[in-house]
Amino acid sequence: MDPRPNSDEARDAAYHFHSYTNARLNEQQGPLIIDRGEGIYVFDNQGNKLIEGMAGLWSVAVGFNEKRLIDAATKQMEKLPFYHNFSHRSHGPAIDLAEKLINLAPAPMSKVFFTNSGSEANDTILKLLWYRANAMGQPQKKKVISRLRGYHGVTIAAASMTGLPANHTSFDLPIDGVLHTTCPHYWREGRDGESEEAFATRCAEDLEAMIQTEGAETIAAFIAEPVMGAGGVVVPPKTYWEKIQKVLKKHDILLIADEVICGFGRTGNMFGCETFGIVPDVITMSKQLTSSYFPFSAFMMNDKMYDPIADESNRIGILGHGYTGGGHPVGAAVALENIRIIEEENLVANAAERGAELRAGLDALVGHPLVGEARGVGLIAALEMVAPEGKADQFTSGQLGAAMNKQCLQNGLITRNMLDALGFCPPMTITSSQVQDLLGILERSLTSFAADLS
Repeated sequence: MDPRPNSDEARDAAYHFHSYTNARLNEQQGPLIIDRGEGIYVFDNQGNKLIEGMAGLWSVAVGFNEKRLIDAATKQMEKLPFYHNFSHRSHGPAIDLAEKLINLAPAPMSKVFFTNSGSEANDTILKLLWYRANAMGQPQKKKVISRLRGYHGVTIAAASMTGLPANHTSFDLPIDGVLHTTCPHYWREGRDGESEEAFATRCAEDLEAMIQTEGAETIAAFIAEPVMGAGGVVVPPKTYWEKIQKVLKKHDILLIADEVICGFGRTGNMFGCETFGIVPDVITMSKQLTSSYFPFSAFMMNDKMYDPIADESNRIGILGHGYTGGGHPVGAAVALENIRIIEEENLVANAAERGAELRAGLDALVGHPLVGEARGVGLIAALEMVAPEGKADQFTSGQLGAAMNKQCLQNGLITRNMLDALGFCPPMTITSSQVQDLLGILERSLTSFAADLS
């Protein structure tokens, strides 16, 4: 029996069913309970100070406990705590935010649709692709191509587009009409003697072959993150996006850029599309849009996507879709203030500069016998753990990453392992000295982990 039955840990194990967690294991050991946050740091309920090296879940751009966001939420809560956008209704914060996002867009966009999470946004996009196909008299043009290891959410449609086994196993997913092509991870998927650009060519050829097999007339869109996040921070190889877009344009297939992680500065530009020369038809946004101070998401679409949908809603008399909380006035107000902070404090430039320092530190660790690859762009990066020479058969996939993640936590750094890749995505407010602190904890953790293994 738990000696502290009234502790937060015991109460959590008794009543709280967690996301992305082994439920039975949580019942036994309970969670790490975070009590408060300040800047790049969080503090657990025992008072331990931790660097939040993942910005929560890739999301707290402006750091924890930013008073301007708290004040923006409070002010809006006092004025208009809730309203919706159904049936020709709207409110000031939603209008202002839609205008701001269209003006920020890295490619010409027409309209913004508001949702509550990245999963809901991508789910809605797939639904609207079907609606659009019917509107255009192309009822067969409804398939979507995603990528292995891509991440697009956890609702039924979004989880189907996600290319990770854990999101499909025992859920009876993916649904029909969702396909997965090659993951663009050169370090893992490249062949012996194959150059980075040759690998990019092969990825494009794989996509072309899939389109030819399925029939271009059946495929509505291709969805992808500019940089893969939950799939292990996979940075595309040189010329990848140029070649992929050429294939899509040839077959008149829409491009959906999932900027849920990359958007609002994470790659060293306001959008990942700018970093990689992507010209999308639809852009999904969440997480750093509000720094996750408020559950909020959106997607932008261009006229090519929007016009047939608008025409169909006019023919039917209504667009039968929407969310009670979509475009919530408090969330919209927080998003507007969050973007102002990112712009006024030059956090996009800071992400590029501090990210270069972080990646230089990670690159310096590549010679370590437990490190296979360091990768990243802007202020998002990963360190791939590998087994000691001659001991690969002693470790199952993900075991090294999980153990190293635990070692980092014990030393005061929160990371996230995606199988054996350790992710790093700290708040964009991080300073040079804090980057060095993070790297110092990482190096100490690597040293102690290696000693434990030996």
